[in-house]
Amino acid sequence: MTNKMIGEPITILITEDDDGHAALVQWHLREAGVSNPMLRFRDGQEAWDFLSRIGPGPQRTLDQAYLMLLDIRMPQMDGVEVLRRVKADPELKKMPVIMLTTTDDPREIEACYDLGCNVYITKPVDFTHFADALRRLGFLLTIVKVPVVDGE
Repeated sequence: MTNKMIGEPITILITEDDDGHAALVQWHLREAGVSNPMLRFRDGQEAWDFLSRIGPGPQRTLDQAYLMLLDIRMPQMDGVEVLRRVKADPELKKMPVIMLTTTDDPREIEACYDLGCNVYITKPVDFTHFADALRRLGFLLTIVKVPVVDGE
């Protein structure tokens, strides 16, 4: 992975097992003006298969910038394990990972930061607060610069 930035839109990877939460995330990001391509994964294994370029499903492309929104509690492979693998991989470790989860356990938050997550956002139980948090995240994503994943 090089330090060059990409002029093409960052692809946002939404790894969320709850269909309702995934739809809300996408809708609120669009409402906040985020027009980036978005891919949704229903569990950590799907996301890891995409990132590691294995399996029959879609696979990441080289020379593309990605940013991951990652839930913790998911089937197959949880978000903490996905985060651990991403940050241990020389090609992926600079990819920004935003934990977006209902888990507010301080030990889990600290563990995610220790593993290298860039931001940890707790999904508020209250829908209005959740929508507001997503709008603010959407505004942030319209200005963020992300290095490409190029496999070098």
